[in-house]
Amino acid sequence: MNFFVKAGGHRLEVVRIDGKAPTLVFLHEGLGSVSAWRDFPRRLAAATGLAAVVYSRWGYGRSEPVVRPRPLQFMHDEAHRTLPELLAALDLDEAVLVGHSDGASIALIYAGAIGARLRGLVLQAPHVFVEEVCVQAITRIRADYARTDLRARLARHHADPDGAFYGWADAWLDPDFRRWNLEPFLHGVCVPSLVIQGEDDPYGTLAQVEAICSQVPGRCERLILPGCGHAPHRDCPAAVLEAMTRFIARLPAR
Repeated sequence: MNFFVKAGGHRLEVVRIDGKAPTLVFLHEGLGSVSAWRDFPRRLAAATGLAAVVYSRWGYGRSEPVVRPRPLQFMHDEAHRTLPELLAALDLDEAVLVGHSDGASIALIYAGAIGARLRGLVLQAPHVFVEEVCVQAITRIRADYARTDLRARLARHHADPDGAFYGWADAWLDPDFRRWNLEPFLHGVCVPSLVIQGEDDPYGTLAQVEAICSQVPGRCERLILPGCGHAPHRDCPAAVLEAMTRFIARLPAR
């Protein structure tokens, strides 16, 4: 059942799945939400036996609508303030962050800057710097938003689809966002990490994976999936579920 928690100054939609510690905390992509994950959190929780928390960030799902323009430091704000407050509000002592795209970037900031309560990172299609392929892909999807059924499809998952879409797209396409870079945070990531990237991801290349795995001091594993796009857990669910389950089972005890 969905409920709401106040964190980061906003009312956020949350789903909790019973299981043992540590808790899997799911951080969705730039257009994601609780419901956009579909059944994947429950499947991973069942496969690992762990508890899980899935939440919609500010402006997504049924959470409080965003005020536009979204601040360009929105991922830093999420990692530095909202996520720590959410973990504290839910009384989570141990967490494995399972991030996708923007959510994976938020997980890296949190791990590199704070790291409290953290046992490991599972990162799908993470970004640590802005690539031209990503800018071009977002430019195309922004042009398509008004003339296709994309808005209607997003409305299935978001109370305010325009806020979710334009808050994300306009931030990434802001010229000042080109300087966005998370590499300084990588040197503080000491927990084990699993990085999953699709070879056909239109939003990022293997350069993102190489930057992470070459700079984090903690153990870093990678899974590169041929014929896979930006959402490995949807495009290659069996391979991703197996890899995540195996990685989580090998996390060292606290």
